[in-house]
Amino acid sequence: MVPVAAINARFSSLLCGVCIKAEIVMGVLVPPSLHVLLKGTPFPAHLLFSRGRCVKALGVGNDVSMKGIGDKSLAEAVKKILGMASRASSRNEILHTDFLTPSVLNESISALENFANVKTITQGGYPQAERCRLSIGSTKILTTDPDVVAALSISGNFGFEHCSHGDFLGSIIGTGIAREKVGDILLQGKEGAQVLIVPELVEFLIQSLNKVGNVPVSCEQIPLLALDYEPPRSKSFTAVEASLRVDALASAGFKISRSKLVSLISSGDVRLNWSPVMKNGTILKTGDVVSVSEKGRLKIGKINTTRKGKFAVELIHYF
Repeated sequence: MVPVAAINARFSSLLCGVCIKAEIVMGVLVPPSLHVLLKGTPFPAHLLFSRGRCVKALGVGNDVSMKGIGDKSLAEAVKKILGMASRASSRNEILHTDFLTPSVLNESISALENFANVKTITQGGYPQAERCRLSIGSTKILTTDPDVVAALSISGNFGFEHCSHGDFLGSIIGTGIAREKVGDILLQGKEGAQVLIVPELVEFLIQSLNKVGNVPVSCEQIPLLALDYEPPRSKSFTAVEASLRVDALASAGFKISRSKLVSLISSGDVRLNWSPVMKNGTILKTGDVVSVSEKGRLKIGKINTTRKGKFAVELIHYF
């Protein structure tokens, strides 16, 4: 049982098609998608977020408690960013996060929609970047894209020794650089890799990184426009299903059995809008993105109802 502190706020939120009403006192209650209470957060008390959506409190109420704590690290990361937004607004300055995971970025951007006069800019170095930095500031002063992402080319003779994404990342972290200071890593086959990093660590990495695996390497800074990345391939088709459940649509979209999809959900390998899917029966809507490890991503397009009462769903598979 998690204690709640005093704020006197009451909210109503829709989660997975079920209407939930609760009252909180002195605290901000996060809906079941996160299953955690945030206490002492310097952002508006009415702010709630769930699966990328923000809802507002309805009134004043009494005490309530919540059982269980879910993804506490995600909630703490969002809490930190909301604190940055509060400081940026009150001090009229621009602040920048480190590189964020898609789930933290998604929840943070949604939550920040409730901040008046606060603008955000997301940058990862290239259009399809997964790990991005978030710049937060007053709408009056955050008028251009800040220079907060740099690119490095890591070169070596990888023709005789294949090095994976993990090999490059491990070697970079091995120099003492924290993971959150590093963005995406774009493998370049026999040539090596390109890495996105915070600008202030460019010179350090150039001087410190001399080997990946057993391959001697050299590093040099390159313009972001020189990044060599492959735009994602996609295939669009329509599936007719009896429901909009994630196990039904993802099974159809990724061409795998429903039982296999359920097993992947249980093992934590299925994500909805970059957050782990907790229930097989989670209902999807247009715009949702489902990702499965080593299978790519599935975006939910237009949804129409057939004459027989089923759902004709446009599925866009990125691989």
